[in-house]
Amino acid sequence: MIRIAAVGDLHFERGLVGSLRDPLERLEDAVDILLIAGDLTHDGEPDQARSLAGELEHAPVPVAAVLGNHDYGIDRQDEITRIITDAGVHVLEGTSVTFEVGGHRVGVAGTKGFGGGWPPCWHAAGEPETRAFIGLTERLALGLEKALAELDADARIALLHYSPIEATISNDPPQLWPWLGSYLLGDAVDNAGADLALHGHVHLGHHVGDTPGGVPVRNVSSELLARAQPGHPFAILRLDPERGLLD
Repeated sequence: MIRIAAVGDLHFERGLVGSLRDPLERLEDAVDILLIAGDLTHDGEPDQARSLAGELEHAPVPVAAVLGNHDYGIDRQDEITRIITDAGVHVLEGTSVTFEVGGHRVGVAGTKGFGGGWPPCWHAAGEPETRAFIGLTERLALGLEKALAELDADARIALLHYSPIEATISNDPPQLWPWLGSYLLGDAVDNAGADLALHGHVHLGHHVGDTPGGVPVRNVSSELLARAQPGHPFAILRLDPERGLLD
């Protein structure tokens, strides 16, 4: 049994220093890994990343994360990645990490992802700005697919910031959907295969959904979790390599 704590959209800043210490301590002996689905910082400020790193470096379990759109806010995302990585966190972008958990190999492949929506939607044609927009999503989706496919693991998890499916964003106004995720990300998960996909970014969405290929998806945005389970900042999930997701 693989026990996973997951959360997205921490939006960490100096005023939150200390707020994660007790919740992180409570994860010891309760879960095996912690996965963070993007928006590590509030504005993309390196000082915000340093504040978060001070919390995460004491995490009692291995941690993997992806960046979110807020972490790109002032074009210092590479510095944020270095700071969080130096705290012992595996920051993924078209890459993966494998953990040994209770005799099982658990592989996590990650990407921030990007937008574009769901069919009928934009295509990489026309103006260069449109081609660049959809082209970025295509590249990130392909990176995720490759990282997932190359994992040698008993269980595989896709970790994203943007949503790979419509079901977990459907509380948001439809005009926002192209900015919340893309079917290309869901296709990547289905093409490569996974036991679970996690994302954040969508604060008003639904917690539960599935890709067209049947991979369970969970929206673990912190605001969504705060409404669903007040006082419990992490979603706790159980994944059985033989039976799949149990929660």
